[in-house]
Amino acid sequence: MQYRKLGNTDVELSVVGFGVWTVSAGWWGEFSDDEAANLLRRALDLGITFFDTGDTYGNGRGETLLAQAFEGRRHEVVIGTKFGYDFYTDPEANRGQRERPHNWTPEFVRFALEQSLRRLGTDYVDLYQLHNPRMDAIRRDDLFELLERLRDEGKIRAYGAALGPAIGGTEHGDEALAERRLDALQIIFNLLEQDPGRRFFPLARERGVGVLVRVPHSSGMLEGQYTPETTFPASDHRSHRPREWLIEGLRKIEHLRFLHEGRDMTLGQAALKWVLAELSVTSAQPNIYNQDQLEEFAAAPDKPDLTPDDLDRVAELYARNFDLVESEIPA
Repeated sequence: MQYRKLGNTDVELSVVGFGVWTVSAGWWGEFSDDEAANLLRRALDLGITFFDTGDTYGNGRGETLLAQAFEGRRHEVVIGTKFGYDFYTDPEANRGQRERPHNWTPEFVRFALEQSLRRLGTDYVDLYQLHNPRMDAIRRDDLFELLERLRDEGKIRAYGAALGPAIGGTEHGDEALAERRLDALQIIFNLLEQDPGRRFFPLARERGVGVLVRVPHSSGMLEGQYTPETTFPASDHRSHRPREWLIEGLRKIEHLRFLHEGRDMTLGQAALKWVLAELSVTSAQPNIYNQDQLEEFAAAPDKPDLTPDDLDRVAELYARNFDLVESEIPA
């Protein structure tokens, strides 16, 4: 495993992290508390020290799982969690794969942090992140004044913003980087979904902001396990994807074989190496849902780096949409 400092902070993260969403929210299959905790502990044994969750994951379950898994070992792990969604007013509201209402008032944010600390069984959070903020949150001076106070109080070590998918426009990410003293910006970024993520890298480097990447395997497409016959349970968020997403993705990854074949490396490992080749990326959090996959991804940093020619070839393929033609995508 390798480790990188988060932007200009003294917070050090493993370059492969663990997105606790996978084992806590029920969107990637069901895990008992013991199954999830055992997987989290095994990740730490393999050198993964950064665990990224959110207060809404399973209505707080992601945080309580971390407390269960790492009781007595808090000093060994780096915990990121998220805030902004109000699931306290009506815990049943907007359950499932829909968005809850936000509350960015300082009073609510302080309350939410105290609840997260209680569930985590700790007195501080290493990285506290705005969860899918819009412009109204980024422009709230009172919110960012509170985050600075919370850091001064020792309740958080760093703060950032986790940008959400399917949100109109990305100007909130640009403004957050330009106008706020963020320590971290979390984005979706992978071989198949490079935009809008890559637009943030130059400004992140300039501002000393660490970039965190989630979904580095494009919802499992870059794990190399899908076939045209792959289906997902109704509770799995991927079941809502159109069939064209599956077929088009499989066509694209056929052009990426050069990254891993003959190199003692899986496609999933190559996908992580590609993300980590961007040095402004501090850590990537793959979706981990079994031990074999955990072992595979944790070993990725120790695989040979991709070459400049590899990176250039990927850039050319992406610019040409992986040479995909419409006739290759059946209806």
